[in-house]
Amino acid sequence: MSKLIVDISVSLDGCVAGSDPSMKNPLGIGGEELHTWAVGTQTFQREHGRKGGETGLDDDVMAEMFTGAGAAIMGRKMFSGGEGPWEQDSNANGWWGEHPPFGHPVFVLTHHARPLLELGETTFTFVTDGIESALTQARAAAGKGNVMIGGGAEAVQQYLAAGEVDELRLHLVPVMLGAGTRLFENHVGEVPERWQKVSTLESPTGTVHLKYVREAK
Repeated sequence: MSKLIVDISVSLDGCVAGSDPSMKNPLGIGGEELHTWAVGTQTFQREHGRKGGETGLDDDVMAEMFTGAGAAIMGRKMFSGGEGPWEQDSNANGWWGEHPPFGHPVFVLTHHARPLLELGETTFTFVTDGIESALTQARAAAGKGNVMIGGGAEAVQQYLAAGEVDELRLHLVPVMLGAGTRLFENHVGEVPERWQKVSTLESPTGTVHLKYVREAK
């Protein structure tokens, strides 16, 4: 069975986005700082249809994420930043234009139904019947690949609380946002759990890439 992996950048004070997010600034104040390590890599540039970018450790980390993924799950806010009925969402087709960088099926958690959306090589399925349904569909679509959760924080928290996450990949960025959306702010499980550290990689950018797997009970 494919693994369910959380892969997300986080500030030193635990935020995955800054305060006051908006359509013009979806990651909030200072939130873009969390992804500078990734944006500069060759893999990121290639997956967004551009040339150039740096090779090295950060690029290796990005390549691992893309090559191992067979499907993804994300929350509505990560997909479009909107809420409520889709016809009222000014960004209803998401942030990525006509050619999103995923290249595999993406399942969007939402309370509002809508038809399948195909953009480039990515198909978005909008799931209204909960996280377990989304995971079942994502596993079927992923085949032997992994199912990735890149955000937002609420989606990560729900799957952690359900005990479904197999691996945590946290990219710890040397910045404090002071306020914003915190990754582990809400209750994420009924009992304490231990996670085993698999690797710690420090890049020249100062970002520390941490990988943990859930310890067997």
